Amino acid sequence: MKGRHVPYSAAELAWIEQRKEQPRRQLHAAFCEAFGRSDVSFDNFKALCTRRGWKTGRTGRIEPGATPHNKGVKGWRAPGSEKGWFRKGERRGKANRLYKPIGTERVNRDGYLERKVNDDMPLQARWRAVHLIEWERVNGPVPDGHCLKCLDGDKSNTDPSNWALVPRAMLPRLAGRWSLGYDEAPPELRPTILAAARLQHAARERRKGDKT
Repeated sequence: MKGRHVPYSAAELAWIEQRKEQPRRQLHAAFCEAFGRSDVSFDNFKALCTRRGWKTGRTGRIEPGATPHNKGVKGWRAPGSEKGWFRKGERRGKANRLYKPIGTERVNRDGYLERKVNDDMPLQARWRAVHLIEWERVNGPVPDGHCLKCLDGDKSNTDPSNWALVPRAMLPRLAGRWSLGYDEAPPELRPTILAAARLQHAARERRKGDKT
């Protein structure tokens, strides 16, 4: 009992000391049975061993050569904890509220229409530009080093005929770095600006080829 002195005989103390390296609860149960000490609680017994410096010899570490208790058990978890496990594909809380089904469309910060195409990771891979999807449906994949340029300036117009395949290196010219920008030009001048940018880019690439 806590707060009460529990006496032990010399024989009892000697008996405990000889077996001190046994697991505490197991030794306590054996002691009570051997000496009829129903008045000695486990806390009393443990306190006695602590005062006497009788340690079990266990450090809490798995010693070299020892077999871990969970060897061969894959993904061990505490019994009953499965109630809180997430099932594959399950969403809860905020994730469930914010979830958008595949096929959902949105307008991104740059004004392009995007469509959700999967639920994979990373998150950015879940959305693709609709104009790109439609253009590739008709023309195939966009070649490396190229991109699509909106012809009428309306980024929500995803018809493949409204998008031109251009080298990425040509974009600075269309952006007005050296002349009137394509997007800022009147509609009647845009075809001329695009054609001029293509010619300038082709000439630049030819000069680069001659140097090599």
